[in-house]
Amino acid sequence: MKIFSVEQIRLADKYTIERQNISSGELMERAGKAVFKWMHRQLNGSDVKIHLFCGIGNNGGDGLVVARYLLEQGYAISVYVVNFSDNRSKDFLLNFDRIKNLKYWPQLLTEDDDLPFIESNDIVVDAIFGIGLNRPPITWVSKLIHHINKNRAFVLSIDIPSGLYMDKGITTEDAVVKADYTLTFQLPKLPFLLPETGRYTQYWEVLDIGQDTQFLYEEPSNLEYVDKWAVLNKYKPRDRFSHKGTYGHSLIIGGSYGKIGAALMCSEAALHAGSGLVTAFVPKCGYQTIQTAFPEAMVVTDVNDNFITDINFSIDPSVIGIGPGLGKHPKTIKAFTSFLKRNKAPLVIDADGINILSENKELIQFIKGKAVLTPHPKELERLIGVWKDDYDKLEKTKQFSTENDVVILIKGAYTVTVYHEKMSFNSTGNPGMATGGSGDVLTGIICGLLAQGYTLFDATVLGVYIHGKAGDLAVLRAGVEALTATDLIDFTGDAFLDLIKKDPVDYMEGNAE
Repeated sequence: MKIFSVEQIRLADKYTIERQNISSGELMERAGKAVFKWMHRQLNGSDVKIHLFCGIGNNGGDGLVVARYLLEQGYAISVYVVNFSDNRSKDFLLNFDRIKNLKYWPQLLTEDDDLPFIESNDIVVDAIFGIGLNRPPITWVSKLIHHINKNRAFVLSIDIPSGLYMDKGITTEDAVVKADYTLTFQLPKLPFLLPETGRYTQYWEVLDIGQDTQFLYEEPSNLEYVDKWAVLNKYKPRDRFSHKGTYGHSLIIGGSYGKIGAALMCSEAALHAGSGLVTAFVPKCGYQTIQTAFPEAMVVTDVNDNFITDINFSIDPSVIGIGPGLGKHPKTIKAFTSFLKRNKAPLVIDADGINILSENKELIQFIKGKAVLTPHPKELERLIGVWKDDYDKLEKTKQFSTENDVVILIKGAYTVTVYHEKMSFNSTGNPGMATGGSGDVLTGIICGLLAQGYTLFDATVLGVYIHGKAGDLAVLRAGVEALTATDLIDFTGDAFLDLIKKDPVDYMEGNAE
């Protein structure tokens, strides 16, 4: 799914209204009704008290539509108009009149009014501010938001939690609604996917409100939320008349005394991701470990027992993964430097490989156009510098990618694959994957896909998705706390199976090919 800017969302509304010959009020009716239907499915007519806080713009108008439907269905509601300005949108006024026509008069909240009492078992619907907010709320509205947050009622935000900006970080933390759930319209919103702003909604869901499909399809966007269907467009099924040579040869360079497991997991993951052949290049101390634990791999050893000092091999690999467990011994750094200067193969660089690059930035010139970098947050900071907020981090990462012509990851709950201006946010994964070795497995999966002929960008997007999906399947067995990196390897095959299987719902919704 594409991720749009505020301007693009407004254009989508405009084209929908024009091409479908409807009014803006009718589009608002669709949005509010979609929210109501979702709530009605969850509540099924229960007698819970629902507090709806509506601003005086279009987001508030959406809230008034929801309130009207709830009222008509007999729910116990209290509607408050947060009167922070004299400028009301026409569609807000339209729906304000409509709810009054039902003999219900919302309570006007001003600076001088007492804040409504909310019990912990109540529900709060937040429709104060929408996507157009560009400055902090005024003081008394900030106090209202703080009042909503400090109560333990379930909070449902419409489209976006009030107080969040679409294109910049938080300026006043106490002035943002902390939603338990957000129902957003048509497409995901960027703030949901970033650590600093995403914490303001525990869960979110996209509601289809029938925006113009032609515009949604044709309007370009450099930002994408990668779900199963997006990944299927990149996936390459295997040919019946293929053989192991068809799917490439992955060479994994890494390991040092006490860290051979990193190279082992990376090598195993490359094979599980589909690489036809896998060779591990490790210090001598790792030979027996890898030959015993991973008999499918071929092993080449360095002349040194405990760390890598001279990267030489006679094979012709399709892709090289380097860094897991590598260490930063001066002789290893020298070997790494010499290797980069003569290497022609595509690279996936992780862990100490990235740390060496960060400390010797003159080496980056030798990886341009042929590398994927998979840093964890601190390693990313060493590469691109300190950022002031998540939006600044995105910009600095794009700049680094563009200047050096590399694919680079921003790891997190929604890991981002960045290549020049393109950014793909991943939809799979869970907190159980925050465990040692998970990154080594990801490096191996990406290597395995590159070996099969995927582009640097596609291999990374697909690899991150499969890695996360393996975690989602593994966590069902292991639980969040007990999940290990080797579990991810074990469930990589299940992740591929999940990708290609047809669910019954796909046929009902017409998504089957």
